[in-house]
Amino acid sequence: MDKIAVLIPCYNESKTIKKVVEDFRKVLPEAVIYVYDNNSSDDTAEIAEKAGAIVRHEYQQGKGNVIRRMFREIDAECYVMTDGDDTYPAEFAREMVDKVLDRHVDMVVGDRLSSTYFTENKRPFHNFGNTLVRKAINRLFKNDIKDIMTGYRAFSYQFVKTFPVLSKGFEIETEMSIHAVEKNMFVENVIIEYRDRPEGSESKLNTYSDGAKVLMTIARLYRNYKPFGFFTIIAVFLAILSTCFMIPIIVKFAKTGLVPNFPTLIVCCFVYLAAIMAFFVGVLLSTITQKNRQDFEMALQQCDREYKNSMLKNND
Repeated sequence: MDKIAVLIPCYNESKTIKKVVEDFRKVLPEAVIYVYDNNSSDDTAEIAEKAGAIVRHEYQQGKGNVIRRMFREIDAECYVMTDGDDTYPAEFAREMVDKVLDRHVDMVVGDRLSSTYFTENKRPFHNFGNTLVRKAINRLFKNDIKDIMTGYRAFSYQFVKTFPVLSKGFEIETEMSIHAVEKNMFVENVIIEYRDRPEGSESKLNTYSDGAKVLMTIARLYRNYKPFGFFTIIAVFLAILSTCFMIPIIVKFAKTGLVPNFPTLIVCCFVYLAAIMAFFVGVLLSTITQKNRQDFEMALQQCDREYKNSMLKNND
């Protein structure tokens, strides 16, 4: 088991990967640096290997797929995840590692949004998207993570080995943040400096399509982790919709004793039934979710025992 593992997912980062590897080797000389190449068409893998990184490959395209592979294959007391585009300065890594190793933090978030992100990032829709996602998640999941979509994080062994990677692309950071909050894991923020990509280096993030995937991920995870709230919203919407159409019928019946629109009345009744069903689906799924949380705590204890056994073997 490594003491510290630096994880760098890469796709066509030949212009910056050498500097990223060298910078992290200076700040964390005891760390093992892993570069996972994701079907790059340039010399990213060769340059990273020459710079001293251990290079491995993930052939399923997408950042989420790369991180899934990393988390499966690498065992370490502390993991540092960063990007290969040289936007995250390595000098903050030591503080992040110390929080994991000394304070037993499960996930340390490299917070760009509290420092230079909005001045360095030249893509206004990215700025708007980060703010929107942060506010949406903080409100829905009642947390205070300062930067939801940052790619600069540090993790404990327990987090990495109990995190189910479901996303395939850039929405993986959002999934990590929500998972940590929902599972009551210890999360802290470290304010970092952010610098925009150097000239000639292009972002792989598509503002609109990847932004839509992130929003869909938030909705999906809210449904999975907070089913009572999710289905109650649906139930209330259906009930209000049905009531709006039924009120004129009731008023007409009160005045004349006649029901002029039987088809509308019948549809309204079915919509009310759908609202009641949605509410009780939320109640049922919230019970299942609570049981899943209990099972997760047991899995976390098992993971902790495995971690301690690995540490004993390392010491021997």
